[in-house]
Amino acid sequence: MSSQLEPCDRSWLYVAPGKWPTFLWILGIHITAAAGLAVFPLPSWPLLLGMVALALMGGLGTTVCYHRSLSHRAVKLHPLIENILIFAACFNGSSHPIGWVASHRLHHSYSDKPGDISSPHGGGFWWSHLRWLWQTDRPDRTRWCPDLDRPSYRFWEIASGPVVALSFLFGLLFDPVAWLWLGPVRLVWVLHAQCSINSISHMGRSSRFGDYSQNVTWLTPFILGIGENWHFNHHRAPGQARIGRGPQIDLGWCAIRVLQCFRLCGARPKEN
Repeated sequence: MSSQLEPCDRSWLYVAPGKWPTFLWILGIHITAAAGLAVFPLPSWPLLLGMVALALMGGLGTTVCYHRSLSHRAVKLHPLIENILIFAACFNGSSHPIGWVASHRLHHSYSDKPGDISSPHGGGFWWSHLRWLWQTDRPDRTRWCPDLDRPSYRFWEIASGPVVALSFLFGLLFDPVAWLWLGPVRLVWVLHAQCSINSISHMGRSSRFGDYSQNVTWLTPFILGIGENWHFNHHRAPGQARIGRGPQIDLGWCAIRVLQCFRLCGARPKEN
């Protein structure tokens, strides 16, 4: 009987085929972060700044490379910069580019309508915030991102596992407190920061464009100003590299402008 239910109507413990690694990863980082916070002391300021720097670098990898460059083809990155940013995104727990891009393009095609795999208007806040990550089937990559079916991107599908394991464990090179804050606590933080864009930023009023995207100013510090919280802007013009407008903080766009100054990023040629 449960197999006939929609994914959002199933138990929280339902795991879609092939999604057990995702489920165990999310469960694992929350358990280790909670246990570590109960045992270890608060970190020093240098350690906190290191955690923020890693989270920011990973966030820029996701917004500049995965989102603006690969998903929407708004800019073209130099191959070296692209691979550095992919590593940073993987290190932040954002998975590999093929899976991320396929899910994101599917989301835009059905934004807040039947078929959108991560809308809060289909399954509620927690569905859009977390549950869809392990309870939906993987999108068909041949349909949603055939342009990424190349060895350079398939490599990261294999490498993302070792990279995220390194991200979780590398703090042990220093001490247990560094491990906790640079590993599990950081990974829980960036997970919820990214997921807030799927959930909170899609809980606005319906617009004439047919979705519920909204700009959420107070999310700016939580996501370190990378610009994804100006989500209404993005859904109005998904092909534009700049998401923030006017005084809205958009460090993703700032990073693109810096890369352009060094000729490491440019506009993609228009397709015929």
